[in-house]
Amino acid sequence: MLAAMSASALSPRSQGAACARSSGDACPGTLRLHRADDGALARVRIPGGILTVAQAEALHEAARRLGDGDVHLTSRGNAQLRGLAPDCGPELAQVLGDAGLLPSERHERVRNIVASPLSGLDDRELPDIRPWLTELDRLLCRSENATALSGRFLFALDDGRGDVDALGADVTLIADSTTALLRIGDSDTVLRLPATDAPRAALLAAEAFLDAARTSGAWRVKDLPDDTRAALLARIAQQLTGTTPAQVPRPASATPPTPGPVPAGHHNTVALSAGVPLGRLGPAQWQLLVDTARRCAGELRLTPWRGVIVPGAPTDRAPGLLAALDAAGLITGPASPWTGVGACIGRPGCAKSLADVRADAAATVGPPGRLPVYWSGCERRCGHPHGEWVDVVATPDGGHRITVVRDDDSPHDPVNVPPGTTSLATAVATARTTT
Repeated sequence: MLAAMSASALSPRSQGAACARSSGDACPGTLRLHRADDGALARVRIPGGILTVAQAEALHEAARRLGDGDVHLTSRGNAQLRGLAPDCGPELAQVLGDAGLLPSERHERVRNIVASPLSGLDDRELPDIRPWLTELDRLLCRSENATALSGRFLFALDDGRGDVDALGADVTLIADSTTALLRIGDSDTVLRLPATDAPRAALLAAEAFLDAARTSGAWRVKDLPDDTRAALLARIAQQLTGTTPAQVPRPASATPPTPGPVPAGHHNTVALSAGVPLGRLGPAQWQLLVDTARRCAGELRLTPWRGVIVPGAPTDRAPGLLAALDAAGLITGPASPWTGVGACIGRPGCAKSLADVRADAAATVGPPGRLPVYWSGCERRCGHPHGEWVDVVATPDGGHRITVVRDDDSPHDPVNVPPGTTSLATAVATARTTT
């Protein structure tokens, strides 16, 4: 019987405390490459996941010319290029810089901003947070203090639907009619402030965090002592006018965009939502997405759930465009067996991985379940989802440990599946249907 958490499963608080380290922040970027078993790795920050066609083409060119040809999506709506030569840094920076993907070399690793991917696109009539995104990125790139942020520090801009608010960012802005809510970490206490002050407030919050983190060496808000986290919001309120506190619990889990057509606020276009199996886009798939975007509104949006949104598809052409994406192997409907399935890079790309977890995921993929499932090659669980999910971790004996993760942290015994058995697919499917 599967239940919520175990001592060996992921614990957000213990994992966060482990991140306050004395060593330097080794988080990769575009200018700081990470050496992996399959070559060097570059992580390209894409605030809000928004790419123009020209920028998407530049990523494609960099992957084709310098890497393994694929574009790998991350759980923060960024892109990774793998299989790079260790000395390709200057050429990579030139290609991406010419496309506007490197506006500030000193800030390139701190431009970690996720945003509601359907903001301004669907028929829910929620505020469009893209102006916040543009202004926050501008303020970040002009702030000398912000260069001290860790490459793990995360901003989230939520248009009020609760999707990226659930991702556990360090600083979250939530649109609320004509005002904004500012959340620090996972606190239920927020500051209500004028919407026009929201980007500046987010930067002030990050700079206040840096001051508080000087003695502890914390990289993220969750690494700070409880009393220090509680004092942050009060300090920010003192620096802003017209703020009031409010109680707004953070959503326990997010609802990613449903694959398929997304009705727009007007009748002649829709947005196309497509999932990407295991977050890996081959050259032909990426080129198809670029060509599709060119035929629509000229934009791609990468989501924190390793998906892609193509805005502005003419309604009469949407079925054909989705059919082409489906034929290319993307997820275009909720019935796809790949819906909700994710995995870290695993072997052979990562030396720490105990298994080729992507092959394991592919071998056991079945009907979609109520819960997402994420396969990890080791206890680090790089890129794991938030909220409620099925945690499948490779074990040193060649088997797997399966745990249903919930926010309540209640202890339980995980299910251990030994190597060489045929019960792994059944165990994963059972976990995904747990209520």
